[in-house]
Amino acid sequence: MAKKLAIIATKGTLDWAYPPYILASTAAALGYDVQIFFTFYGLQLVRKDTGCLKVSPLGNPGMPMKMPFGPKWFRGINWNIPNIIQANIPGFESLATALMKQTIANNGVATISELRELCQEAEVKFLACQMTVELFGFEHSDFIDGLDYVGAASFFEFAGESDICLYI
Repeated sequence: MAKKLAIIATKGTLDWAYPPYILASTAAALGYDVQIFFTFYGLQLVRKDTGCLKVSPLGNPGMPMKMPFGPKWFRGINWNIPNIIQANIPGFESLATALMKQTIANNGVATISELRELCQEAEVKFLACQMTVELFGFEHSDFIDGLDYVGAASFFEFAGESDICLYI
């Protein structure tokens, strides 16, 4: 019998999209039976368009990052910009998102869409929280194909028997 991994995905930003997909695809490659339960803002990760996912550097102490372009000395600087500045510069979130996407591309890391497809090909089961879908006024047509729309109790059947359960 295969080991089981249950993941609860609650975050809907570009930087928080990677952990559930990387962990799920890795576990599936290792032979685990994997389910991801997307709830609240995590539903953004299974919408058809992942291009709208952004990075929110505000209040994120782990956010200082290096620039993905320029001379080597410039790329080596950790840009730890105070929250007060981030909050007051219009478009800072869009800038941080563009820089993160460039860093991802420069390092050959798969896009969210690619990781999501990899998970689907590896038969990771995607569960969308039906209550949250209704709460936010989404339509099933807003989401990718292959989702099961369930309540939390349905996910608990699998999660209760899982070897590993992660809340992301």
